Amino acid sequence: MTELIAVAVITVLAVISPGADFAMVVRNSYLYGRTTGLFAAAGVGSGVLVHVTYTMLGVGLLIASSTALFTAIKLAGAGYLVYVGVRTFRARAELTVDLESKPQLTALGALRTGFLTNVLNPKTTLFVVSTFTQVVGPDTPVWRQAGYGLFMALAHVAWFSAVALFFSTTTLRDRMLKAQKTLNRAIGSVLVGLGVTLGLAR
Repeated sequence: MTELIAVAVITVLAVISPGADFAMVVRNSYLYGRTTGLFAAAGVGSGVLVHVTYTMLGVGLLIASSTALFTAIKLAGAGYLVYVGVRTFRARAELTVDLESKPQLTALGALRTGFLTNVLNPKTTLFVVSTFTQVVGPDTPVWRQAGYGLFMALAHVAWFSAVALFFSTTTLRDRMLKAQKTLNRAIGSVLVGLGVTLGLAR
């Protein structure tokens, strides 16, 4: 029970702390609508499952202990965030969004952005690896470890789905779209800043 509570508390705190995943879901939700934001949230959850899978297979410890491999993942994630951040910053000041027509970002595209943002984030790697090495004991049954991993993924999906629903509400979304140029630059700057910080972090 103590192990379960520890995993739950660590997961919740990690999920709600603002970061690249949060910025990406907010971006997709206010620019492209609720469905796109929800797909981005699902992508984040899928990314978590990748971290959990390789951690359970023992690869997580290899990544965490290999400076070269960890640095490569860190730089790839940083580069992706900077790329998306620059694109957002330079986006057209006025984006006409018609929820009845096909959005400019497809469901698959939204899923991909959420997935890549999470799976290339070394902070998520460290979160999952540290949780499984420091909290989950070596004698914990595999089925329970898998359950913890599924909980981590579902917690991410639930939280970021709530974020998507909030930032895609009609009133808030309309206001955000009216200030689109400023928001694009703000979110773009945040993503670039996160990418640069991630790339320079030791």
